[in-house]
Amino acid sequence: MWLYTFKRLLQGVVTVWFIATATFIAMHNVPGDPLLNDRAMTPEIRANVEAKYGLDQPLATQYFIYLRNLAQGDFGISFTQENRQVNDIIREHFPVSAILGVLAVVFAAAGGVLWGALTAIYRNRLPDYIIMFFVILGISVPSFVVAALSQVSLVNLNSLFGTTVLPVAGWGTIFHMLVPAMVLGLGTMAYLTRLMRSSMLEIISSDFIRTAKSKGVPPARIFTKHQLRNAILPVVTVLGPAIAAITTGGFVVEIVFAVPGLGRFFVEAVQQLDYTVIMGTTVFYGAFLVFMVIVVDVLYGFIDPRMSMK
Repeated sequence: MWLYTFKRLLQGVVTVWFIATATFIAMHNVPGDPLLNDRAMTPEIRANVEAKYGLDQPLATQYFIYLRNLAQGDFGISFTQENRQVNDIIREHFPVSAILGVLAVVFAAAGGVLWGALTAIYRNRLPDYIIMFFVILGISVPSFVVAALSQVSLVNLNSLFGTTVLPVAGWGTIFHMLVPAMVLGLGTMAYLTRLMRSSMLEIISSDFIRTAKSKGVPPARIFTKHQLRNAILPVVTVLGPAIAAITTGGFVVEIVFAVPGLGRFFVEAVQQLDYTVIMGTTVFYGAFLVFMVIVVDVLYGFIDPRMSMK
């Protein structure tokens, strides 16, 4: 098991290095000048700024400086936000994205397991048709459309009751988090529902389930101890990447609902060609995704020891 964990960690390090290298190459091939930022700059000031950020060095030297700084956990200084470290931006705003992401994951995982199990139990019956209809909608409709429709619904709801039932936008209380979390987790919940349904149907038709029924095991125990426990394993497998994807993929939702998360700063950095913020947040998001995948793989190795033999 320790060898398996070490191999996964080594693969993770290589993957993060590849992400960092690809990001560096991509950003140095993007047209535009990150130092102008719509401001006048004399040649003397420009030379000083280039020396400060290492932009006066050859590209290969810049790359090795970039990797050295990454190894030390230093993402550099923002080009557009004066004297502000990228590390500080991540430290201050990623917790907001993480809180929103955790709530969205809880909503997606609980809903996916529940609705997936119900559709399998009531296969080809009315509950199955109704749930799968909404699942297809959840997968097909983009998050920005759902976010906009949710805001319109909140405005109408608040107008109907003559008070703020739920805030339309902003951050600060649990009531500000509910709707953005549901919108953010909706697509993942729909995907997990389909995955849980397929897994559950496979388990229901297994020989050991028929054996348990023939022995007179109560249906509730068959469902919880045999069907649900075995069917949920594929959901656990994809839950790690899903957590990372939700936590790092809420850019549109954060902007629509005015959530001060890291995604909004990433979008602003792209608009302003703030190379250090773009590269820093991209590598951070990539490393976080890789970390979550490794955590799930290791946990899955404990759940199913056969995985550690691969």
